[in-house]
Amino acid sequence: MFGSSNRGASSYAKVGLETSVVAASPHKLIVMLFDGALVAVLSGLMHMRSGNIPEKGKAISKAIQIIDNGLRASLDKKAGGQIAENLDSLYEYMSARLLTANLKNDTDIMIEIQGLLTELRETWNAIGAAPAVVPASDVAPVRISNLVSA
Repeated sequence: MFGSSNRGASSYAKVGLETSVVAASPHKLIVMLFDGALVAVLSGLMHMRSGNIPEKGKAISKAIQIIDNGLRASLDKKAGGQIAENLDSLYEYMSARLLTANLKNDTDIMIEIQGLLTELRETWNAIGAAPAVVPASDVAPVRISNLVSA
């Protein structure tokens, strides 16, 4: 009468994800992209090991899409300079390796890409946890009299 509970749970999860995306900072959005790519790679690896070829292909394609259309597309090569250029090359490498893993059913490549994504995610999280450094020249002086009268 009301449809399957699985569809309801899926809709609830989708709303939760959409809410998370809307409320997330740009830094958190990149972490979410890394998480999505990692889940897709792990799913592809699991399906590869179990011989489920169609699902393996879907998962690996999703990982490639997240890397190319999310992580790679978010790079600002002008502002990011050499770091952005290096990340672009690394993302291109990962996508090509995932394609090879899919074609050759190579679990070692999948594990390699999982390791790279995990390392990048951890580094990105460490950057986000570091307090921002504000030059002293950018901090406006505060007078005690202004605070007392406020």
